Amino acid sequence: MLKRPRTLLGSLAVAAVMSLAPSAGAYADTYWQCVPFARLMSGIQIFGDAYTWWKQAVGHYQEGFQPKAGAVLCFKPTARMRLGHVAVVTQVLTDRIIQITHANWSPIDGSRGKIEKNVTLIDVSQAGDWSLVKVWYGPNRDMGGSVYPTYGFIYPDAQARVLAASGFSKVENTAVAVAQTAAHQMSAAIQPGQGGPMQILNQAADQTDRIAALIAAATRNDPKN
Repeated sequence: MLKRPRTLLGSLAVAAVMSLAPSAGAYADTYWQCVPFARLMSGIQIFGDAYTWWKQAVGHYQEGFQPKAGAVLCFKPTARMRLGHVAVVTQVLTDRIIQITHANWSPIDGSRGKIEKNVTLIDVSQAGDWSLVKVWYGPNRDMGGSVYPTYGFIYPDAQARVLAASGFSKVENTAVAVAQTAAHQMSAAIQPGQGGPMQILNQAADQTDRIAALIAAATRNDPKN
């Protein structure tokens, strides 16, 4: 059975909770494009439209046609996806199935620009070289109907791996669960008759302390911590 993807909030824990606060206009969820997100998560320092990454990587990064965790899969442009797409491989499951983490693919909660973690991607090429793939599509809760051509995989070098480890990927792994739990607790707090989370909020002196208390409570209640 293929693993279901976990859709991420488009920002880190504080921004996710702040988006529910009355004065949170400046903290709305981040709109992620695929390119800056892939660069941040992989550490591969290539700029420009997604379809240009493959040529830009020549002479700077190794390229190939076998998936590896941490590599960036570079999609070719199509009529519906004129600028191409880039996604980071998070896990190789079989010789034909991998999981990727990427941004701005499926519309989530009616909007784009969101991050999707560990979504399924299948190689459907005849040669088994990942030149044609199908990607999980969130709104359908299934593999999308379209087939996408790809150039191949760009592999991070040692410097890229250091950048990735010190950048978003490290923060994201610890913050997402907290953000999700905090959001659930915030929703529970505004429901009549449920005093636990509301008591946490009311004990804080101001809005900043309330948010900090909520995140701290979510962290304590997270069985992974």
